[in-house]
Amino acid sequence: MSTSEILSKDASGIATVKNVDLKFEAVVIPVSDVGRAKKFYENLGWRLDADFAFDNGFRVVQFTPPGSACSVQFGKNLTPAAPGSARALYLVVSDIEAARAELVALGVDVSEVFHPTAPGAQFQSNGTSGRASGPAPNHATYSSFATFSDPDGNSWLLQEITKRLPGRIDTGVTSFGSAGDLESALRRAAAAHGVHEKRIGGPDTNWPDWYARYMAAEQAGTELPS
Repeated sequence: MSTSEILSKDASGIATVKNVDLKFEAVVIPVSDVGRAKKFYENLGWRLDADFAFDNGFRVVQFTPPGSACSVQFGKNLTPAAPGSARALYLVVSDIEAARAELVALGVDVSEVFHPTAPGAQFQSNGTSGRASGPAPNHATYSSFATFSDPDGNSWLLQEITKRLPGRIDTGVTSFGSAGDLESALRRAAAAHGVHEKRIGGPDTNWPDWYARYMAAEQAGTELPS
């Protein structure tokens, strides 16, 4: 690829980079005991991608959460940050209560589901003010949370997202990261379709088309069919 294919100029005449993907694929977290951390993330059912150790003491371990395009790395000589200093690492889910129940079944100490009543309360310590128990009213997208930490204290923030804000994803692509995400989307579409059938006064024989439009619009953050 030539320089002219990479660089272009915006309206001000300033050269800008275009058509180069920058994929955010890994986050490094600081841990004090690599073996203990590895056991913890294995217990979560996350995919182990790598565990490489070298003669100079360097070691890198990588795990990927189910359905995630981004991985987490830890090990020895990766970062000077203090163990446990990573905070509020997002894990986006389509069903916050199901995600929490799964963690509890794995023996993870996870907070109750809550929604903020004050801006930023989801980033504060458990037990602080500004949080209300239970999911957000009507499960408002982006608004329901739960938290847990690994053995070093690196904290994870579950966030329920069912509908993206406009412009957050490619409207021409509808995809689901897991069977669970697809199942949750189908259930939401089914509930909305029931309201649709009541409105039209009878069964909708074209329900597959309606489901498809609803699920694509919900993910893209565009207007939902009525």
